[in-house]
Amino acid sequence: MSTFGNLQQVDLRKGWSHEAFDFTTWLVKPENLEMLSDEIGIEIAPIESEARTGRYSVDILAEEENTGRKVIIENQLEQTDHDHLGKLVTYGSGLDAEYIVWIVKAANDEHRQALEWLNDHTGNELNFFLLKLELWQIDDSKPAVKFNTVVKPNEWTKTLREQTQSKNLSETKLMQLDFWQQFKAFCKDKGSRLGTRKAFPQHWYEISIGSSEAHIALTVNTRDQELGCELYIQDDKEWFDELHEGKVEIEKEIGSELEWQRLDDKKASRIKLAKDFNFEDQDQWPDYFGWLKDKADKFKQVFGA
Repeated sequence: MSTFGNLQQVDLRKGWSHEAFDFTTWLVKPENLEMLSDEIGIEIAPIESEARTGRYSVDILAEEENTGRKVIIENQLEQTDHDHLGKLVTYGSGLDAEYIVWIVKAANDEHRQALEWLNDHTGNELNFFLLKLELWQIDDSKPAVKFNTVVKPNEWTKTLREQTQSKNLSETKLMQLDFWQQFKAFCKDKGSRLGTRKAFPQHWYEISIGSSEAHIALTVNTRDQELGCELYIQDDKEWFDELHEGKVEIEKEIGSELEWQRLDDKKASRIKLAKDFNFEDQDQWPDYFGWLKDKADKFKQVFGA
């Protein structure tokens, strides 16, 4: 009979004795913020630790890659309390943040309900996350970090509410939002490391490659019934030309011929792969999600910084 180790939870203070000097310093490192990004579904890039807002300072000020939307992260290696809840609102207003992340040892029901209420009564421009932080080990192994989402924004409910209020979103836009939300869930279920971000009611979905010069754009063209994965280069024709010189090797690594669109009359350039699809046939969506994930993985591997 096989023998198994004993899984046990480790006290957070054994991993980080001090919130600011130990945990915040640990979390702000790119590889650790990536773990947090994977859990909440937005790609986080750090700006500053202990960023000042008036008389106070937030633990970590960051931004969502590609969009620049502000993210504030407040750490509490203890149970939630009213003081930190008030700080979250103060920091969010002072720094004009759109994502507010509260990482705690344990969450009281009243604080969980407060954040759920805020998510339900604010628009898409304000999003609250509450995460429980845990450390686990098997026998005498090194402790492993685990983030558990307790509260997150209900994006679909928010969008439907705003649709009722503004009448701005068409049926196609709502389907696009549903498509990208399901794609995001598909990637998470498959354990993808793409770093999927918040979904919006639009025909494209951006994924960072670790460079401000370019990103991966996944597209659903409902007019031409075309599914696409492309490298979108912001404003660097020289880089496009360098990549084009390696066209044969790049297409070999991707496994397909690509459309090389230099777009001389525009600032941007594209390297694109596309296939036919039927947006209306939702039974086919899981196959489309698989194609997009596979191609995005290859694009990130080949073009990533």
